[in-house]
Amino acid sequence: MGELSTLDPAGPRAANLATLWWVMLWGALILFAIVIGLLGIIYLRPTLLARLTPSQWIVGGGLILPLPILIVLTSTALVLGEQLLPRGSDVRQFDAVAERWVWRFSYRDGRVPTSDTLHIPVGEPVDIHVSSQDVIHSFWVPRLGGKIDAIPGRTNVIRLEADKPGIYWGLCAEYCGTGHDTMLIRVEAHTLEEFTAIMSGSAQ
Repeated sequence: MGELSTLDPAGPRAANLATLWWVMLWGALILFAIVIGLLGIIYLRPTLLARLTPSQWIVGGGLILPLPILIVLTSTALVLGEQLLPRGSDVRQFDAVAERWVWRFSYRDGRVPTSDTLHIPVGEPVDIHVSSQDVIHSFWVPRLGGKIDAIPGRTNVIRLEADKPGIYWGLCAEYCGTGHDTMLIRVEAHTLEEFTAIMSGSAQ
């Protein structure tokens, strides 16, 4: 589907977001089909609904009819959204600092990668501490998780996870100036052995 497709998840958090997207789509389609169906009945068989009063239309069509679907959509959003939150601190920690028009990564032990790639282990959640040196940016790697703003003077945390080794691309999702379209994010997921070797400096 593409390197930046939210519908081609490569991690559990991105899968949650893709599931939520599909649930919202089907919920919207069901509501749309019901409304179109009622509209068709009004035009083709007006006598079938002529006995309904305006109050009955408001209560039935505006409250009772969409209520079950909205309950399902809201419940799904709450359950899946809750799982995206970075709870606990017993995970690997990384820093991502936005500066027009690049992302600068570092590890919480003070080491800085020799390239502009963020290296992470496969199968482990990692927390990215996102901040900005100038204007508001937005950190987004669609196949690994959601997005979060990089705000000057503030640090926001987002949790990502990759299911398999590979290169995952992201971008700044907040327009930040003339170089916005080149402000890409490159995340490379490795097996634990490869990641350990990279962190120890024996592989780059």
